[in-house]
Amino acid sequence: METPRPAETITLPARGWQITPYHALIAGLLCWAGFAAVAWAVHSGTAAGPDAAGLRYWRNGATLAWAGGPASLEAVRDITALGGVTLRVIFSIGALLALLFLRLRREAVLLLLTLVSGLLVELSLKALVGRPRPALVPHLEYAGGSSFPSGHSFNSALGFIAVALAFATLSSRRSVRWTIIGAAMAGSLAVAFSRVMLGVHYPTDVIAGWLGGAGWAFLAEAALYSPARSLADMHAAALESATPGRTKAMSHP
Repeated sequence: METPRPAETITLPARGWQITPYHALIAGLLCWAGFAAVAWAVHSGTAAGPDAAGLRYWRNGATLAWAGGPASLEAVRDITALGGVTLRVIFSIGALLALLFLRLRREAVLLLLTLVSGLLVELSLKALVGRPRPALVPHLEYAGGSSFPSGHSFNSALGFIAVALAFATLSSRRSVRWTIIGAAMAGSLAVAFSRVMLGVHYPTDVIAGWLGGAGWAFLAEAALYSPARSLADMHAAALESATPGRTKAMSHP
């Protein structure tokens, strides 16, 4: 059995990458342009036909019951739970603690600012639009509140992508970064479309929600990184003044 190494000899990984603000801004603006297009389609009634077809696709024609078996329905409910409040909070707290353990204070502060501001944006949009939940098919899970944009879709895209961007800083290899960010996008898209399969959201709700959440994750990366760095540096300076020499000894390489 390998002898445990003293904590003083362990070197944490250094930052290997940071998305440029320009690229993050472009990605965020493109996502929000897509959000605006979907919102216009909903407001104008253009999306009514595709929305109805998307909801009925997963149901039997006559009864509108779930078209698959019990195992597939349970799998969809498991996927949708990944975007629920409870697991989102646990996931976010775990990510924040991991970033702090890795001494990535800037990334931890940025992640917290991104998640809190994004939640406020999502709640404001729901209150502003006030679209009722779909009644075309039976709901296969309880869902309350307004329908547009989908909160599960918005917040899973926001959280998964923001966390992926934070941890991607640890790798200087593009393939690793793309894998992390791509997995976050794929996972959040699965959460989004599970809401349509369960009948609690129109397809346009989840498309707009995903675009809005992803867009806010990228915009926050562009706009909030400098304030997050300032807050993290202020905290480090306060620690240094309280315990001289400790912060430098614990600083990230």
